[in-house]
Amino acid sequence: MFAKRQSALAAAAGTAPSGKGLKLDLKPVAGWLKKPPVAVGAAGLLLIAAVALFMTVLGDPRAGAPSARVSLKREAPVEAPAPSGLEAFSMGGFAAWQGLSGDPMLDPSGAAGGEALITLPDGATVAGGSAIAAPRIEARPLAPAPIAGLSQPGPQGALPVIATDGRVPAQAYARPFQSNGKPRVALIVGGLGLNAVTTRAAIERLPAEVTLSFVPYAEGLQGWIDLARAQGHEVMIEIPMEPTGYPNNDPGPYTLLANATPDDVESRMNWLLGRATGYFAVTNYLGDRFVTSDGAMSAFLGVLRQRGITFLDDGQARRRPGAWARASADVIVDETQTPAAIIGRLNALEASAKARGSALGTGFAYPVTVEAAARWTAGLDARGLQLTPASAMTQRAGR
Repeated sequence: MFAKRQSALAAAAGTAPSGKGLKLDLKPVAGWLKKPPVAVGAAGLLLIAAVALFMTVLGDPRAGAPSARVSLKREAPVEAPAPSGLEAFSMGGFAAWQGLSGDPMLDPSGAAGGEALITLPDGATVAGGSAIAAPRIEARPLAPAPIAGLSQPGPQGALPVIATDGRVPAQAYARPFQSNGKPRVALIVGGLGLNAVTTRAAIERLPAEVTLSFVPYAEGLQGWIDLARAQGHEVMIEIPMEPTGYPNNDPGPYTLLANATPDDVESRMNWLLGRATGYFAVTNYLGDRFVTSDGAMSAFLGVLRQRGITFLDDGQARRRPGAWARASADVIVDETQTPAAIIGRLNALEASAKARGSALGTGFAYPVTVEAAARWTAGLDARGLQLTPASAMTQRAGR
């Protein structure tokens, strides 16, 4: 079969094509295309082919149109909230508070965080996170503690006393002050000694006129007080007092209790006051229940009067005279811990000072408080006020 096929091909080779070519009958195809469904489909295919050809020849018709590209990012996980003042002060809260800091020698400014900014009256800005961006301030040192004649041995450490020549710790350890005639405004920053980064930032980046208050339970307390005084700050010790809800709401093992006897108050005060030297005053930590106790509160103020120590409270013991000298805060600046809220309270303190001639504010050493205070104090003089140590706001009974 294969040989016969070769012979046929050979015979046909070189002969002219036959005049009878193959004819294509298109009538059936035309009839099929005239059907409506088929016609619609064919028109669609032709349209798609025309568009494709147009884009191939001329390019993308939207190539010159404006466009925007959006980058979507997964939100960072929400961090656990910073501990409250009570948690930071209480013995059980030390680990959580210390965990917020790194090595103070490696990172004395704290960990950066947050992007919210607020503009202060002098044009400076304050960040809403935990970074302390204010510059370090030049030291204006006070005399090292202890000063001779102002302490005596106690069961737990040196206790403050009035010297035989009449000198008192309330004056000797206070920062000297000279009025320039402007309205006076003072600020206390407390809760120091627990968080190393924030404590160092408060010492080095707040003006020397800002009074610093330290937690008696803090490790290395004397070292922190010495560092603060070397920078120029007068300092206080915080006295934990019984709050509403005690013992569930517990400020620590040496809390002064509302039902305590005078001996019990003195015994706990000896431990608290003997933790360090160099402070001119004490302040309360909590204590809304303690300050209502006539007996316990009188015993507390009596100890301070005998030892020549001032008592500055956060405002809740305003009606309680006593100690060697007294003062009460007018404003707590950081009950709400946001930049806007703190600046608002500082501005209210400033307005109160201008209206009355003087005002005293107090706050806790949250990073945002330290940052806001550093920026706010920097412009006080230009705004017609004098930043004043808290000791200059105190008065003795009958004066």
